[in-house]
Amino acid sequence: MDNTKGFTFKYFKNDLPAGLVVFLVALPLCLGIALASGAPLFSGIISGIIGGTVVAFASGSQLSVSGPAAGLTVIVLNAITQLGGYEVFLLAVVLAGLIQIALGYLRAGIIAHYFPSSVIKGMLAAIGIILILKQIPHAIGYDKDNIGDFAFMQSDGQNTFSEIFNSINYLHPGAIIIALVSLFILIMWERPFLKKFSFFKIVPGALLVVILGVLLNELFKLFIPGFALSGDKLVQLPVAQSASGFVNQFTLPDFTAFGNYQVYVVAFTIAIIASLETLLSIEATDKLDPYKRNTPTNRELKAQGIGNLLSGLIGGLPLTAVIVRSSANVNAGGKTKLAAIIHGIFLLISVIGLASVLNKIPLSCLAAVLLMVGYKLAKVSLFKSMFKLGWEQFVPFIVTILAIQFSDLLKGIGIGMVVSIFIILRNNYKLAYFFHSDEKSSDDKIIIRLAEDVSFLNKGSIALTLRELPENSSVIIDGTNSHFIDIDVLELIHDFKNTAKLENIKLELINIPAFQGVSGH
Repeated sequence: MDNTKGFTFKYFKNDLPAGLVVFLVALPLCLGIALASGAPLFSGIISGIIGGTVVAFASGSQLSVSGPAAGLTVIVLNAITQLGGYEVFLLAVVLAGLIQIALGYLRAGIIAHYFPSSVIKGMLAAIGIILILKQIPHAIGYDKDNIGDFAFMQSDGQNTFSEIFNSINYLHPGAIIIALVSLFILIMWERPFLKKFSFFKIVPGALLVVILGVLLNELFKLFIPGFALSGDKLVQLPVAQSASGFVNQFTLPDFTAFGNYQVYVVAFTIAIIASLETLLSIEATDKLDPYKRNTPTNRELKAQGIGNLLSGLIGGLPLTAVIVRSSANVNAGGKTKLAAIIHGIFLLISVIGLASVLNKIPLSCLAAVLLMVGYKLAKVSLFKSMFKLGWEQFVPFIVTILAIQFSDLLKGIGIGMVVSIFIILRNNYKLAYFFHSDEKSSDDKIIIRLAEDVSFLNKGSIALTLRELPENSSVIIDGTNSHFIDIDVLELIHDFKNTAKLENIKLELINIPAFQGVSGH
């Protein structure tokens, strides 16, 4: 595969079904996050459309998908109340977008290179576990908490675990049947023997699950009314009765609130948190990318800023790169940013003319799709592989998972970072950290010599050096003098082998240990 940096239709046959799967995942999450944020339901769809079209096109990432983020729901909910109205809040979103654009030009995206691999993989596993735990109630027919609420303490007064036990008292046979049938289809769709048939390669399992879910529920209505799902057990997309009704769902910001200092406090808060969540998601998505492409993080901040600027101007929620949608894209076989754009187009079409049809989709079949996404993020093989890497990697990995489960994404990442940095400093506090690159040698080879000790703190500068290597060059990375090379740097170097092939760089590794990759992804 070529290292596609722009927009292309070359992999349309892969990106179309992947975009459809991401759409099916994103639709209920856009609505649920808007509901949890205390914002109009349509605002979540606006954010999803902009994230899937404008941001995807402007971004340098091929697989990341942006939209409203569950991590911002509490901030949005409090800010709307604090500022006295949604229109004033939208002004803060516009300003947050401008701040993110400025951060991109200030090259603040460099901090993405300093997230340890163990913490990023812990974040992926934690999100997978959260998805599984959060979707169990929806799969068995208890939908009191909205499908986009990922917080440990929920809006319905329960927490992640108590909600599961409480939902057992409200089992719905129709929802359980639809969820089980959906899970069976999704599991079978992954079987290698079915992939021999072109139908199973072309048609995404998630699409069939949704179609069958709707058909089963319609059959329940006809023959077993007690099993039929209705109300909050179905997708609830706003339905516009006319063209003017559709236009009226858009909201303009209140520009008269420029003199309100609280607007600027909220804007900076959203800009910083949205940028951090985006950089974390981008780093995680790059690790899931089979082709190990690297996303330019400063460009990503600019793209997100443009997205939030536009979202705020027309009534949308603040958005970030979102790992749930991005991992669904990877798992569905997406190849380029066209998949994300297709998902955004599907969201737009859904609110223009398909709302009444989509409102027949049971949440239990969408819960099954999200359960599979969660499982793929938190496979047992990932835990085994991380354990084999040693306690220096496994401890931050587990701590990150637990911290995210019982707090939120950013707090959990922060705790994992503290543990990881403590371990690094404990092992290397007497040692110097540096990276040295020679000028071209006499035989026109670029020689990069690693220092005696190289930690993940060096990853940023090494990544930058490798990214700027010219095409068609001959490069030697020499680890002869290195007594210690951190696993993050090893992963970066071995991932670069794929990039080198794409850019026709002749690469030679001298005394660079093999990297035992994690098989969970």
